[in-house]
Amino acid sequence: MTRTIPIVMASDFDPVGDGFVASLGRPGGNITGVSVLTRDLSEKRLELLKDTVTGMARVAVLWNPVEPSAIRQLRDTEDAARVLGLQVQALEVRGLDDLEGAFAAARQGRAEGLIVLAFPYTSEHRARLVDLAAQSRLPTIYWQRVFVEAGGLMSYAASVQEHSHRASYYVDRILKGAKPGDLPVEQPMKFELVINLKTANTLRLSIPPALLFQADEVIK
Repeated sequence: MTRTIPIVMASDFDPVGDGFVASLGRPGGNITGVSVLTRDLSEKRLELLKDTVTGMARVAVLWNPVEPSAIRQLRDTEDAARVLGLQVQALEVRGLDDLEGAFAAARQGRAEGLIVLAFPYTSEHRARLVDLAAQSRLPTIYWQRVFVEAGGLMSYAASVQEHSHRASYYVDRILKGAKPGDLPVEQPMKFELVINLKTANTLRLSIPPALLFQADEVIK
C-alpha cells in the first residue's frame, strides 16, 4: 500500500487496530477519513436483540477468524454478553461453504438469537445469510441496513449517507492542501436502527412498542 498518495477511508471498522493510522486524533500518515465505530456498538446491538427476543439467554455470533477486525469484534461482543448475562456461541465462517454448517450448529446449540459481526464477506453474501436465518427461524441483528432491506430482522449501524458526505469533506480538504495526517479520523455521530416488521411477523416476534418508537425506519 502506498505511503505517499492521500487515502480517504469511507467506512473502516477499526483504523487504529488495523494499523492504518497512529491514532484517531492524529493519524500521522497519508490516511484519514471516517470510522464506522462498529466495535463500540457490540453492547448496543446485543441489548436491542435481547429486548426483541423475550427471555433470550444464549446468542450465536457469526465471525471470520481470518479477519483481524472480526477477532476484535468477537472479544468485544463476548465482553458485552457477560455484562448482559448472555452465553455466547461463536460460529466460524471463512466462506460460503461454511454458512449452512454454522446455522446448523446454532440450532443444535439452541441459540435464541444471532449477531452478525462486521466483515466484508457477510455483506457480499447477505441474501444467502438472510435466507438461512429465516429457515432457522433465528432472530438476527446485522451490522448494515442492507441486510434488513434484503429481509433481515434488524440492524444498528452508523448512517451510510453520513459516511459518504463526510468522506467527500475529507477529499475537499486534501485537494485544498491539507495533509491527511493532520486531519483527525471522524467517528460517526448518527446511528440508525432499522427493523423489518414483516420479518418479525414471520418469526412470530412482537417488537416492543418502545423499540419501534426508537427505530429510524420500520420496513413493512
